[in-house]
Amino acid sequence: MNRVYLISTGYELLSGATADSNAAFLTARLMDLGLQIVGKSTVGDERAALETALRSATAAADVVITTGGLGPTFDDLTKIVACEIMNCQLEPRPEEEQRLRDYFEARHRPMPEINLRQAMFPAEALVLENRVGTAPGMYLHKNGKILILMPGPPREMTRMFADQVEPRLKLDCGLENQVARRTIKILGLGESQVEELLADLLDDQEGITSALLAVDGEIQVKLALRADAHDPNSGDRLEYLTGLMRERLGKNVFALDDDTLTSKTARLLMQQESSLAVAESCTGGLLGKMITDLPGSSSYFWGGVISYSNAAKQLYLGVDNDTLTRQGAVSPETAGEMAQGLRQRSGVDFALAVTGIAGPEGGSPEKPVGLVYLALAYQGGCKIRELRLGLPDRELIRIISAKSALDLLRRHLEYNQGSTGGDK
Repeated sequence: MNRVYLISTGYELLSGATADSNAAFLTARLMDLGLQIVGKSTVGDERAALETALRSATAAADVVITTGGLGPTFDDLTKIVACEIMNCQLEPRPEEEQRLRDYFEARHRPMPEINLRQAMFPAEALVLENRVGTAPGMYLHKNGKILILMPGPPREMTRMFADQVEPRLKLDCGLENQVARRTIKILGLGESQVEELLADLLDDQEGITSALLAVDGEIQVKLALRADAHDPNSGDRLEYLTGLMRERLGKNVFALDDDTLTSKTARLLMQQESSLAVAESCTGGLLGKMITDLPGSSSYFWGGVISYSNAAKQLYLGVDNDTLTRQGAVSPETAGEMAQGLRQRSGVDFALAVTGIAGPEGGSPEKPVGLVYLALAYQGGCKIRELRLGLPDRELIRIISAKSALDLLRRHLEYNQGSTGGDK
């Protein structure tokens, strides 16, 4: 029982107005468990489309996971349609009704009676508690299938999955005997480049499954022992395969498993007793947020300057007016002066700068949307990198720009220790 089908519901996802972060999260976590994703569907809040997706999913997979459509309004149909397909009757659960009433009472708000629809479940289903919202989820194991319904808001869904769904899936799918898994995390190469480099290693490896996953500009290679693998040497072969892939991917590998780009860079800064400051334009503080999301960052992080306007670049970073006039705010020259100016003013060992065109407006044939310049200033030098992201997604451009800036520092710390020259 290891084939999984994902269904995301909501017109905002279907139209593309909202990115489906739930599907990306679930795909990564399920692959980590060694489960096989056999299909994904995105449907609007329409009964016929939802019914078609659920019937296809239950025919194709052992486990069906839905996100969204569990609210109290009449267009929240996921649970109703799913129970019809699984031949289950919805019944009121008094304990769930009380939980809802307590939720609203604690917030000094009257509870609309329509919310009682969220307290209806089949007798054979497990209710998944929503610890940060009102819509509980549902876990149903029936007729050889597992049906899991979770709410759409990512904050609610991710916590429900981690706390309640994943432990049950491990038991029901026999994953507690899985020996090992590895994740190789890559930045600086596209998915097709990684696939080309690893083509012969991504084929079936006698009990080891592999998959590529793109996550916010990163590429992740997921390796896992299949639950049915009985070779006692599989664990050794998994480590050997990981080593081969890392060797081919080289400096583009920034972390393994649960390690992150931020934690890896922070560790290098602390090991080398170095300090960091950041100057941001198009990322608007995102780079600083990534750094300060990690506890203890005050030991190496001086702070940042969000220099969105030319005036701020001049006043706080010392960018020359002539540079801005002749080269423009989005240029390698401006990026370099931003980083060098901040390093001088703050007295840190390293200063990172980001300037670019995140879009959707503001681009030109010479400087299109997605053009970004990164700079790393350090004692004796300044490295500058150009990105041409060519993406229509403003937020993704900002995310990749911030990560790429941090990765520029990571590469310098990891491979250029003691160097004051150019990039190696």
